[in-house]
Amino acid sequence: MAAITQGSAKKSPILVIGSGSLIWREYLLRSISESCDVWLFSAGEATWESPYLVGSTRVDTLDAAATIRAAVELNERLGIRGVLSYDEIRVPVAAAVAEALGLPSGGAEAVVACRDKALTRQKFAAAEVPQPRSYAVSSVEEAAARAASIGYPVVVKPRALAGSMGVALVEDPEALPTAYASTRSAEFSELPRLEDGVLIESFADGPEISIDAACHDGTVYPLFVARKKTGFAPYFEEVGHVVSARDPLLEDPEIVRVLQAAHSALGLSTLMTHTEIRLTSTGPKVIEVNARLGGDLIPYTAQLATGVDYGTVAARLAEGICPTLDELPERTAQIDFLYPVTDLVVDTLEVTEGGLPAEVHRIIPLVGPGRTLRIPPREHVRGRYAVVITVAQTPEACDEARAVAEKHVQLAGTPLDDAPPVV
Repeated sequence: MAAITQGSAKKSPILVIGSGSLIWREYLLRSISESCDVWLFSAGEATWESPYLVGSTRVDTLDAAATIRAAVELNERLGIRGVLSYDEIRVPVAAAVAEALGLPSGGAEAVVACRDKALTRQKFAAAEVPQPRSYAVSSVEEAAARAASIGYPVVVKPRALAGSMGVALVEDPEALPTAYASTRSAEFSELPRLEDGVLIESFADGPEISIDAACHDGTVYPLFVARKKTGFAPYFEEVGHVVSARDPLLEDPEIVRVLQAAHSALGLSTLMTHTEIRLTSTGPKVIEVNARLGGDLIPYTAQLATGVDYGTVAARLAEGICPTLDELPERTAQIDFLYPVTDLVVDTLEVTEGGLPAEVHRIIPLVGPGRTLRIPPREHVRGRYAVVITVAQTPEACDEARAVAEKHVQLAGTPLDDAPPVV
């Protein structure tokens, strides 16, 4: 694809590579645009993004060489202040572009290591970062042998996906073939399929958290903690997140140490990151580090709790500006995702706004009539029909408001003939 450029700018813009989807990422693009001019690189023509842009370039943003050429041309014409991406698939290209322009970056090699979980594990092992035991496998026979050497239960997960897609807990050898097949079939249309694309890992017990942080010249500044809510066992479907502005885990010395050690092991320099950690009985263990802000509207939810605009933080960091950490309020925000009880085709989805508690910040319908919904593991994000966001003083108050809000969201649908039985 030849690069096609539209627009102009009076001052040097921030270059954003890939915009994501309207529902899940508009708030970030809007936020970035309020602090600086934004130029977008994307494969398609700008649509919903247009109000937030001074210009855009159509280019294959999965082709690093083509994207670098387009960026060099734009930089010669306008100058680029910084490069960022919050699109999981495109963060390696964004890092390569920033390096080519001599701008602050996470480091192209380090960002690639984040995308490849097998390579992440190798880096962590070399630096003695606490983590689960892990092996990349290419067959169910190899998976069985590795699982036996680790000892059950084990976790089966894709090597290069995100959002807990295709991740499953396996309790015994009999369940392994089905789990392996499900994980092997999990895919994202823009990612190549790896021959040894499945990881067999030891199970890390305890609750899971994520920490979004600003990494500046290799030093990590934790910004907020999200406590993950999971469902649809034995799969690790992310059904919600809870962010308390003053979560004590932000200042837990061992968590902070491990977080810094993980970033140092990967060689990350200057970027926003989203790190997932299990709080096990033997201490925190790093599950993965993502070279971007968290998805699932987690930074949006965190902003409601903390009052900090993380899009602005990301834009300034892309310019090399280290964030300042201010006193945070005593407040909690929570996001919950609603799923049907079985696979179905949507007939109606109705949201009743009247009578909602003040703590309900927003209900977002995700589907309309005719949409097919399949519950995990057949679908993940696409299996959700609505989002409920609540804000209150405590997690308990958020959860009470969420329970009321769910009753105001009514889904009706026709079950699919091939739907599994409801347990």
